[in-house]
Formats: sequence, C-alpha cells, structure tokens
Amino acid sequence: MKTLTADRRMIKIAMDAPYLERDEEHALAEAWRNDNDQEARNKIAMSHMRLVIAMAAKFRSFGLPMGDLVQEGHIGLLEAAARFEPSREVRFSTYATWWIRASMQDYVLRNWSIVRGGTSSAQKALFFNLRRLRARLAQGDRQLTSQAMHEEIAAALGVSLADVQTMDARLSGNDASLQAPVGGSDSEGGVRLDFLASDAPLPDEQVSDMIDGERARRWLNIALEELSEREMKIIRARRLTEEGATLEELGLALGISKERVRQIETRALEKLRVALNAKAPALTAAMH
Repeated sequence: MKTLTADRRMIKIAMDAPYLERDEEHALAEAWRNDNDQEARNKIAMSHMRLVIAMAAKFRSFGLPMGDLVQEGHIGLLEAAARFEPSREVRFSTYATWWIRASMQDYVLRNWSIVRGGTSSAQKALFFNLRRLRARLAQGDRQLTSQAMHEEIAAALGVSLADVQTMDARLSGNDASLQAPVGGSDSEGGVRLDFLASDAPLPDEQVSDMIDGERARRWLNIALEELSEREMKIIRARRLTEEGATLEELGLALGISKERVRQIETRALEKLRVALNAKAPALTAAMH
C-alpha cells in the first residue's frame, strides 16, 4: 500500500512539472554545459520526468515494480542531461529517450529472471519484441502453428529459429533451482546441477585461448592509439561493445549525419587494419 501511494505521488509530481519552451530549454542546457549549473540540469530533468513515467509503463509487463523502473529511467534521464549538447539544435526529449529506454532495458535484463536471456543486440531485440510480435500474429486472420509463428518472428528480427524457440521457452516458463532434486530423494536421485553438461573448453584450450586473447587485446590497444578522438569514440561504440550503437544514434550524439559516421568508421577501420597488419597479419585477415 505504501509503495502504491509513493508511486502515485511520484507520478503526480512528474505530471505537474511544467513543460519547457525550446528557448528556455536551450538556456538551461547552456547554463549546465558552460557554468556547471546543477539547478539548471535538475530543472531540465524534472520537466521530462513524465517521459520516464510513460516509458516505465511500457515495461510493466515484465512484472517489475513501477517505482524501480522509474528510478532506473531517472538515472538514464540524468545521464542524458549530463551529456546533452545544446549546440546540436535537437530537443532534449528526443535525445533523452534513447538513454531512458537503454537504462530501463538493462534493468529488466538484470532483474526479470535469474537466468540471463542473452546480452547481444539481437538477443535483446528478441527479448523485448517477442511477446509483442507473437500477440500480433495470434490476432491475425491466419491460424498459425507455433512453428510457423516462430519462423515469422525469426525472419522479422533477423535471428535464428532456435533462438526464438529458446527465448519463447524462457519467457513462458518459470525459473527452476539447479539444486532441485531429480528422480527421487536428494540422496538418491541427485539434483539438476549434476545433469548439466559443460560446454567449456578443456583446460589446455582455456590457457591457450587466454594467452592468444591477451596478445590480441594488447595489439588492438596499440592500434587504437593511431585513431583520433572521434574515430576512437565511433569504433568503441560500434565495434567494441556488446550492443553496438547504430549509425543514426552516433550521428545524433556527435551532431553529424549517419553517412558521415559511416565514412569515419570506414577510415578508422582501415587505420586499424594497417596498424594490426604490422603486428599480426593473421589477426588482420580475421577482421574481414
């Protein structure tokens, strides 16, 4: 009851916050950027809390507390306020939306289940869109089997059929303890953990991979020193993170067109290939 009351009070405060006109928003952003005016930053953030509330409502289907979702969204909102560049002539709400959504998605993935559902960009897209696509296909005129439905979802999201089937099973089932007994009492049948096959490589393979990986990282760090600051930002965002940023997102963040981002990325990759070729031709060939 207390939680419900707190959520309502928080929503009311957010909805009562005044909207900012474009000129006022720009002036506050300039004050924060140039004078480190914390009050200006907080005013920008508070005026956009209704955006956080609206987005949090879209994630409630994952069964997480509304208050927690709003708190995570607020973190993303503050991050957007800290990074916002008023000189780009983009409204803050457009810029902040990506940060708010990313913060909430990370929170959902961390807390929705004790079993992680995948951290790659494709797996995240599958996690957050599977239910919506399945519901839309179920409401259509065609009577689709589960197999056919999974095939259409896989094609729409650009993932494998096996990934769709696995994710659907995870979203449909409950978490099971690995210590749960199997086939009798705890002393006779063992627990689930005892029957899990390991996909890990053999110890000698692990050591070899660790040495090769460390060497490759060292060569890559040396090669990255050849890049300019902007080239470095683009390569790290596009190639060196699990969820690579899109050209459009980076263009918005850097204040340039997505075609210009693509050109800079191509130039930076060529620099890296030249630098890596001097150290390890085989590693460079693997980048193609």
